[in-house]
Amino acid sequence: MLQSNSERLYTAPMRLRADIFVSSILRRVFANGDFAAVEKKGAEEAGAIFIRQHFRDGLETLYAPAPQTAFGEDEVRDRLFEIRLARSEPQAVRAMLERERRFDPDLWIVELEAEELGDVIPLAGES
Repeated sequence: MLQSNSERLYTAPMRLRADIFVSSILRRVFANGDFAAVEKKGAEEAGAIFIRQHFRDGLETLYAPAPQTAFGEDEVRDRLFEIRLARSEPQAVRAMLERERRFDPDLWIVELEAEELGDVIPLAGES
């Protein structure tokens, strides 16, 4: 059955698979001369991605998936992150990740050793 232009079905834009998104982060971090590794591999298609940024002073920042309210109504639904813990002790980051892991065992945890991330991680609220 053919559809006229006025009867076309809405199709949501495809979201990049989690494994491909993580791979792109790793490549960008390495290209900047920093280090990155996957601490925990999650669901390849759509696992939530958490990012631990390690600093030289031993502190860490935890980036987590931004809530759906962070996306504009007309915005393409791609992955955005929010800072969940900023420059915190590693024990606090581990504790939060354990709580998240109990809630969602298919999540990804990516570790980055970089002082500056630039635009490697898309943050909610940034243009």
